[in-house]
Amino acid sequence: MISFSSKKSRIVFALILAVIIVLFAVSVIRTNAFNRMKHTAVFSGPTLFSPEDSKAAEVSVSAVPRGSTWTKVFDLDSEGLTDHNFQAYTYDFTISNNTRDEVKSFSFRLTFNRLVFLMSGWNGSVEIHQKINGGEIVSTIPDLRDFVPSDYPLEMVTFDGETLVVMKAGDYFIYTPSSSMNAVEMPIEPHEGTTPGFILYTAIGESIEASTLELEYVFYRTLTSDPLFWISLGAMALWLIALAIALITTAQVRKYNQRHERDNEIINESIETFTGFIDAKDPYTNGHSKRVARYTRMIAERMGYEGEELDRIYYTALLHDCGKIGVPDNILGKPGKLTEEEFRIIKSHTVIGGDILRSFKSLENVGEGALYHHERYDGTGYPEGRAGEAIPLIARMICVADSFDAMNSNRVYRHKLTRELILREIETNKGLQFDPQIADVMLKLLRDSEELFDI
Repeated sequence: MISFSSKKSRIVFALILAVIIVLFAVSVIRTNAFNRMKHTAVFSGPTLFSPEDSKAAEVSVSAVPRGSTWTKVFDLDSEGLTDHNFQAYTYDFTISNNTRDEVKSFSFRLTFNRLVFLMSGWNGSVEIHQKINGGEIVSTIPDLRDFVPSDYPLEMVTFDGETLVVMKAGDYFIYTPSSSMNAVEMPIEPHEGTTPGFILYTAIGESIEASTLELEYVFYRTLTSDPLFWISLGAMALWLIALAIALITTAQVRKYNQRHERDNEIINESIETFTGFIDAKDPYTNGHSKRVARYTRMIAERMGYEGEELDRIYYTALLHDCGKIGVPDNILGKPGKLTEEEFRIIKSHTVIGGDILRSFKSLENVGEGALYHHERYDGTGYPEGRAGEAIPLIARMICVADSFDAMNSNRVYRHKLTRELILREIETNKGLQFDPQIADVMLKLLRDSEELFDI
């Protein structure tokens, strides 16, 4: 049963909650770190220029030229060429997201392996890098479709009214997709793709398939995509359910304990009232039942009993002399020596007590204390002459406690014994009148708590 009443259970709940919070924090930190991480991939040759996009990579690129092309004459050295020597290709660079995460942003660097002429491109900006005379010219064109050649210090050529950007072997451009609503290049949703394009001229019979494309991209992973998030969420749900059960259980246990305490108070008051009637029959033993019950409880505690079992032992001891209610007052209070018949009547209080308590079902075996507390460990007691372990344990406890109180109290026929004599009597009667183990417990109790002699 889950309870929230003990300090240990509250510590366990707090530790589990701390672990859950740590798991959630790790999930947040891990997700944020993943979203800041820049990923790179390099594509070239058949891996890049293939209509079949490889899904093995997280983000893959496939550069495929369209089927419809045209040719032109590029007389680069003014030789009077008339035959078409360059062909235009429209390349679609499909960027595929093969993961369950969103690609937040990307860019790629395309480095050419031979001379090409860049005519146009769309859905993003192009940062041109040309190597000229040992140096480098860098210019960024926001949109090649709106390219104004006179605005850029780039190496360019013009054929048939078209101005083209010269890209020699080793030159490259960096493409960055547009973030405008019209382009819709970013972000790339999970298992989706986007396709920027470029128009390039290459010499007829040649291709750019030996060129290299270096892709750089950043993912955006939602917190709910991290397994640790769901683990911590599930753990938190279980923790809350356990907490609710614990709180409900604790409330029920508290209510039960309060009712149990009230019941115990009623039982205790009822029994003490009844034993008060018994003790009142003999003014010299007034309070005897409560003292014996207290001593018996102390013995039981030293022997490891606790809780409800300890309460049962206390009440059983409290009622041990209830049978005296059936003994005439003149015999109980007789100052002189009892006759054999009177002693027989006195001894009958054990049987009377057992009969009275037989119908008392609320306390298990409560009659054993009344019936057997005058049995002796050596078998010479009454009423049945039981010996050793055959005497119920509770009766053996009461026997020691009852004898101590008798020796430590003033009676009509004598004064109470001295401390030394009481200790000696208990020691002497171990194994005779008393269970040796219980007698040792009582002796240690008396030596540890000398104030018991003054009660």
